[in-house]
Amino acid sequence: MNENLLLIAGGVLAYLMGSFSSAVWIGKWFYNTDVRTQGSGNAGATNTIRVLGTKAGVIVMVLDILKSWGAVMLAKVFAGDTLNESQFITYQIVVGALAVLGHVFPVFTGFKGGKGVASLVGVIIALYSPNIFLMVLGWFATVFIITRYVSLASITASIFFSILAIFIFHEQNTYLIILAALIAIFIPLTHHKNIKRLLKGEESKLSFRKKPKPAE
Repeated sequence: MNENLLLIAGGVLAYLMGSFSSAVWIGKWFYNTDVRTQGSGNAGATNTIRVLGTKAGVIVMVLDILKSWGAVMLAKVFAGDTLNESQFITYQIVVGALAVLGHVFPVFTGFKGGKGVASLVGVIIALYSPNIFLMVLGWFATVFIITRYVSLASITASIFFSILAIFIFHEQNTYLIILAALIAIFIPLTHHKNIKRLLKGEESKLSFRKKPKPAE
């Protein structure tokens, strides 16, 4: 197969992997519930916790992280040895972005997906220093424990990640620097409604509870 076609195939696969909306399918398969019709209407881990319970939400979060991480890891299969180091990193960023795009606009579930936070975490784990991920995770956990606002924890963590990658760990690759900066823009944009609710004091806090019994 032509080398360019292989690269394109990798991008298409990444989008399709991202389009597997675990929140929707787990809800339908095991709970006879479409999470997009309840709670915030978002097909992500946070709303899954609200609608289906903690166990289901954690599974959704892990799957959403793994699908984008896997998409970036599979880039090597499609790129082979045809790209130099800089080109390969760029290709990884592209397939990672396509996986996140698939999560936000999934072709399999009517283009109505999640906000992309967990999927972006998978990309970050694949492309950046593990220390950055651990520090961002610590920040997220701290903000969430103090406030119980997942949205606030996600927004501030995205900005904190960008600061770490660019100014603390001094990322050298130009495209990874750009990606870090874009993440600090993308996450707040996908949470613009949450930001409005936070400013009005109307944002819902997340409380953990047992999952409801699956519908019979």
